[in-house]
Amino acid sequence: MRRAGRIVGEILEILSKQVKPGMKTRELNTIAERELTKRGAQSSFKGYRGFPASLCTSVNDEIVHGIPGDRVLKEGEILSLDFGAVYEGFQGDAAVTVPVGRVSPEASKLIETTRECLAAGIAAARAGANLGDVSAAIQGCAEAKGYAVVREYTGHGIGREMHEDPQIPNCTDPPYGLKPGTGPVLRKGMTLALEPMLNTGTWRTRVAADGWTVHTADSGISAHFEHTIAIKDKEPEVLTKVSG
Repeated sequence: MRRAGRIVGEILEILSKQVKPGMKTRELNTIAERELTKRGAQSSFKGYRGFPASLCTSVNDEIVHGIPGDRVLKEGEILSLDFGAVYEGFQGDAAVTVPVGRVSPEASKLIETTRECLAAGIAAARAGANLGDVSAAIQGCAEAKGYAVVREYTGHGIGREMHEDPQIPNCTDPPYGLKPGTGPVLRKGMTLALEPMLNTGTWRTRVAADGWTVHTADSGISAHFEHTIAIKDKEPEVLTKVSG
C-alpha cells in the first residue's frame, strides 16, 4: 500500500502543478492516465460502478465525483482533484483542492481550512482511539472557522478494495456521524482514507443529472482533501503524502 499511496501522491502533485486558467478538465485526466501507465499502475476510479474517468475534477460548487470533460477552467475558480491508483493489488486514494490562478481570500481560506481539518483528523487517528474521535476532530476544526461539513459522503477503509469498512463520517451529528468515544476502536495496521469536504454554506447536497457530480445545495463553494493513512503505534503514517 505504500507504493500505491506514493503513486497517488506523485501524480496528484503533478496534476496540481498543471492546473491553470484556460485548460479543459479532460486534459488533467489525460495526464493522470499517462502517469499511471508510466508507473505500471491502474486507475481505481475508471469503470468503478460505471464511472467514466480515472480522475474526479470538481469545480467551485461541485463537492465530489465531477467528471472530466470540455469544461474550461477559469481564473478564480477552485478545483478539487480526487484520484486513486491500484498497484500490485493494493489501493491508494487521495484528494487535493487547488486554486485556478488567483482566487478570492474566501476561497483561499476555505482551501486552507479543509487542509487543516484533514490534518486534525489524521492527528486524532491513533491506535486505541475511537472512530468518533476522528469525526469530532474534523467537524470541530471546520465549524470553528464557520464552515459546514458534508454529511452524506464520508471517508472509508481501504486496502485491496477502494471502499472497505468502516465508513468514516466527518461529523458527529446523528444519524450521519459518530460521537467522540464511540464507533470502532482503531487498531495498529488498519488503513483508512480520511476525506473532509467543507462548504461555505449549507452542508446539504444535490446530485447532477449525470448521476455522479455532487453539488452544494445552495451553490456555495466546496473544498475536499483526502489522504490514505496507516494506523501505527504512535502517529499514523500518511501513505499518500504529497511533498510541499
